[in-house]
Parts: sequence; C-alpha cells; structure tokens
Amino acid sequence: MQKQISGFSKLSKEAKIDWIVSAFFSDDDNVRTTLKQYWNTNQKLQELHDDFIENTITNYYLPYGVAPNFVINGKDYIVPMVVEESSVVAAASLVAKFWSTRGGFKATVISTKKIGQVHFMYDGNFKDLETYFSNKKEDLYKVTESITKNMRKRGGGILDIELRNKTTDLENYYQLHVTFDTQDSMGANFINSCLEAIANEFKKDDIQVVMSILSNYVPECLVRAEVSCKVEELYAENAEMYAQKFKQAVQIANVEPHRAVTHNKGIMNGIDAVVLATGNDFRAVESGAHAFASKSGKYKSLTNCEIKDGVFKFWIEIPLALGTVGGLTALHPLAKLSLQMLQNPSAKELMMLVAVAGLAQNFAALRALTTTGIQHGHMKMHLSNIIKQLGATASEKEYLMNYFADKQVSHSAVVEAYNELKK
Repeated sequence: MQKQISGFSKLSKEAKIDWIVSAFFSDDDNVRTTLKQYWNTNQKLQELHDDFIENTITNYYLPYGVAPNFVINGKDYIVPMVVEESSVVAAASLVAKFWSTRGGFKATVISTKKIGQVHFMYDGNFKDLETYFSNKKEDLYKVTESITKNMRKRGGGILDIELRNKTTDLENYYQLHVTFDTQDSMGANFINSCLEAIANEFKKDDIQVVMSILSNYVPECLVRAEVSCKVEELYAENAEMYAQKFKQAVQIANVEPHRAVTHNKGIMNGIDAVVLATGNDFRAVESGAHAFASKSGKYKSLTNCEIKDGVFKFWIEIPLALGTVGGLTALHPLAKLSLQMLQNPSAKELMMLVAVAGLAQNFAALRALTTTGIQHGHMKMHLSNIIKQLGATASEKEYLMNYFADKQVSHSAVVEAYNELKK
C-alpha cells in the first residue's frame, strides 16, 4: 500500500487509523485494538481531547500522582505531578515531609517581565532609524490598545519598547525589544498578537521585518525558592560530613558541565511534572531554564548551597513563565483540577510552587548521590516495573518484592530470580 496520502486531516478518526494500520502494520487488528482502548468512553470528553491538536487518533496516558506534605511560606500544599519516571513523586514526597519539620520551603517571585521581539533588517543610517523609532514609538503603543485593553485592566500590558542595534552580531540586524507583564496568563498569544501589530506599524520600504515572536528566554521572570536548617538537623549521624559532601556536589555541578546537565535534568523532573499537571508549556520552561543555566557563558547548576555559621542553606533561582488562566489551563479537566488542588494559585504563586518542586527533586537526588547512591532508591521503585515486564503473577510479584527487600536490584538480577522461581 502507498505510504503517502493527501487529505489525511479530513479523514475521520476511524479512517485515519485504518489507513495507518494498513500502510504501516500489515493490517494488524491488534494495533487498532491498542489505539482504541485508550479512547475515553465519555464521548464529550474524548471530543475535547481530539480538538487539542491535529490528526488525533488516540490518547497517550501518563501517570498523574500527588506529593503531599509540602509547606511553602507557611502554607500546606499537596502537589500534583504528571511524570512517567519512577521515584520522582516518591522523592518529592519524602523531601516535602523532611523539610515540613524544618520550617518548610521559602519562596519569592523576584520579577515577572516577559520578552517579545520584532526582528528586522535595515541597511540605512542608524541615526535616521533612531529618529524614526522615536517619532513612531507612541504609535506603536496605540496600535496595540485594542489587544492590551483587558490586560491593562488587570494591571499588565506592554511595559516598554526599545530599539536595539545588533549589527555587531549580524550585518544590518536590529530589533524592537518589547517587555510585557501578562499577569496570570502565560501570555504567548497575547505577546505575539501585540508584536505583529507593532511590526505592521513600524515597517516601511527600507525596513524589512523578518519575524515577530515572543522569547522563551525570560531571565527577568524569575523566582527563588530555598530551604535552610542547622547542620545537625540534616541527619542524626555525620551531619557535618554529609552537609559538606552535599555542598561539594553542587560545586561540582557549577564547574563541570557534564555533571551540570544531569544535575539540572533532575531539577526539571520535578518542575516539568507540575508544569504538565497544570496545563502549562514544559518545553518553553525547559528551554528558558537551560538558557539561564548558561548565562555566564558556561553551563552551570541552577541550584546553590551554602554552609555558614552552622546553618545549611540550599536554594534555586530559575526563570518560569507560567499561567493559571487561558490555554489548556481552562480546557483540560485535569489541569483545572490541578489548579484547584493547589488552592487556585495566581501565576506568581504557581511560579513559587513549581520552583519548590524543582528544588525538592534536586535535594532528593543529591541526598541519594552523596549517601546510598542514586540507584538504590531508583531501582527499588523500578523493581515493580521490571516484574510487570516479565509477566509475573500476583503471587510471584509478592515473592520477588520480598526477595529484593534487602538485596541490590538490577534488571538481570530480577530476571535471574524470576527464572529460578519459575523452575
């Protein structure tokens, strides 16, 4: 069967699946069954999901879990997390409980500015361009008034429009650098609509607009979260040695990019899980966070650690452009439920919650790495997944879980124990 098709998007969902199965799976009915078993039996809910993206053929489920016992700025939270990696939710829960008896997490939003840019080429005299911009600047605000009206009522809108000369980086390249406050909205559509209106008003014969687009690098949309306690409160034994090793682990991530990437990936385990649960854009958050980690010209840790006067302090500063209104937050039932579970936070509050989730995840990873090793806890959590892959019965699973209660877990060890059991 031909594997190219025209008009695919116009086919019904059933017809899309039939064509895919015929073209790529030798008409295997098991594929049809697998795809359809993930359809929601609630037709109205399924239609809602079908409309989120184009060419939907089924739903892809990820586990939705919760991490209880978070105390942030003196307030109790249970944090929803969507993630497929075993041990992430367990680690967050464990750390939340640990710090809940040590003053909890402290968090604050440092700034909330977001950025959009009109990128254009101009090969004339820069002074003439500056004059044109100065004369035009008020008009650039005016052409966006209908777009910004509601946002301005909520206290947001366009904060400033700057002309930036980038010709030292690229010949004839300039930009209009626009800063925004989007309040409780993530603001992508709002920002892009404003930028396009600005670009249309600004362009003329000798100004070639290349593109108008928001930036996901938001170093001035910044939040800080931290924990601290007396060193002796970290562990009953060898607290000083543990604290020093923990600090050294962070220092290593600040000087060794190979370590820093994995270190920050662990932070994003927690951050992405909450961002997904609340219907926000985890890809935008990821790219902005990693760019921020590279702001010095070298990729570094997003977290820091200090031991001073017998006090252990661990903190994160990270850019997070998040929203609690608009987009999927208003459409996806579980995203709405997640925000309700978080007590209907503002965008600023959500920034703090998400930063705390990242800090908690990093604390859990570094604690494991500097004590028992990362695989000890991870493989224990992974054990049940390995057992499922082997197709073990309920009684076999119970035996294997008990058998590995005091043993090192590895995939090969579980397979060997399973095969011995089957004999």
